[in-house]
Amino acid sequence: MGTIYLLRHGQASFGSSNYDQLSATGHVQARVLGQALKARGVLADQAISGSMQRHQETAAGALGELVGEASHTLSLVQHAGVNEFDHENVIEVAEPRYADKLIMMSDMAASGDPHRTFQTFFRDAVSRWVGGNHDEEYKEPWSIFKLRVVSALDDLVKQTPAKGNTLVFTSGGTISVICAHLLGLSDAQAFTINWTLANAGITKIRVGRDGLHLLSINEHAHLEGGASPLLTYR
Repeated sequence: MGTIYLLRHGQASFGSSNYDQLSATGHVQARVLGQALKARGVLADQAISGSMQRHQETAAGALGELVGEASHTLSLVQHAGVNEFDHENVIEVAEPRYADKLIMMSDMAASGDPHRTFQTFFRDAVSRWVGGNHDEEYKEPWSIFKLRVVSALDDLVKQTPAKGNTLVFTSGGTISVICAHLLGLSDAQAFTINWTLANAGITKIRVGRDGLHLLSINEHAHLEGGASPLLTYR
């Protein structure tokens, strides 16, 4: 039986001009992720990432620790099907003023608790998107995103060697859709998973003759403890 490891990217640069790049913490998380995979004896037969910068930076850091100097022998293949949904579009449709990030940050700062205020706003924005009643307003409606991700999962299954390991560097929304699909959960329940996924967390799927088996979701013990806090969620 083969195994697919869905690996969430490290912490992105929330609040910066380029959210898609890893933060300093995100780079450390990527390396710790690679160390954790190495410690559990994972041998990578192939590595796949989304085309986003945070996916590729996470892959570079993790694979550097996992396979070291031999990393050049393991090609990182891009698959846009495992890309995250366009969160900026979801935000801007919910509040057009927030096309200007400075206005959004100013509004959040004025609340006195910007992180909590943003999280509440973003949950509502995502719920509106997932609801499916305004599909024509979005660049990629929820139903299309979900279909894209499930189709990508089919590709991953076909590409995974019978007794090999496929590492997939991706995002929380993608992982949530796959988990909900395998567990038979509703759309709303899919994002209940999403809100609790840790950066650089590990979700494991076994690929067998009788189908797919979700063995674990959001493993993150490798991020706990230590001198510096590494457990983050955005």
